[in-house]
Amino acid sequence: MPPDEGDALFEAALAAGAAVHGAPWVEVGSYCGRSTIWLGAAARTAGTHLFAVDHHRGSEENQAGWEHHDTEVVDAGVGKMDTLPFFRRAIHDAGLEDAVIGVVGASPSVARHWTTPIGFLFIDGGHGDEPARLDYEGWAHLVAPGGTLAIHDVFPDPADGGRPPYEQIYLPAMASGRFDEMSVTGSLRVLRRR
Repeated sequence: MPPDEGDALFEAALAAGAAVHGAPWVEVGSYCGRSTIWLGAAARTAGTHLFAVDHHRGSEENQAGWEHHDTEVVDAGVGKMDTLPFFRRAIHDAGLEDAVIGVVGASPSVARHWTTPIGFLFIDGGHGDEPARLDYEGWAHLVAPGGTLAIHDVFPDPADGGRPPYEQIYLPAMASGRFDEMSVTGSLRVLRRR
């Protein structure tokens, strides 16, 4: 996440904290914790908690043979990616363990059991069609009125990047009539729930 998008994410989260005070926040797709640090700092300031949901095995674009594969996050003992230790270290080093609660699990499974209205939802999970669609279907309806849905890697122009966050999250959110676009910073879209 580029710094300008991270700063915009932080500001949007603070605004959401003021609009829907006390409601928990959810981040779908934490990876190694870069965006989580911005959100965790905002959550602390807003007096709430961020639940960072990730299975920590990497999205399809992070797997071996793909452009964004990072061999440093592979657990040699099991031969699979494991970003959880990197995530935990980042949150510890940022001093945010009191504000960030890591939830290890697949997003659709966690969403199926989540019932609390969400003040701020940030979706930056799997970038394939099905993972993006399931993230939207599982979580967006839980955003409280006045709350915020932020989506990362939204590229309306196919030449700029992958399409699933745009086609499977952003477009359905806008078509639902439940969200208004509040800001655009790079590939970050911030929507407010009506």
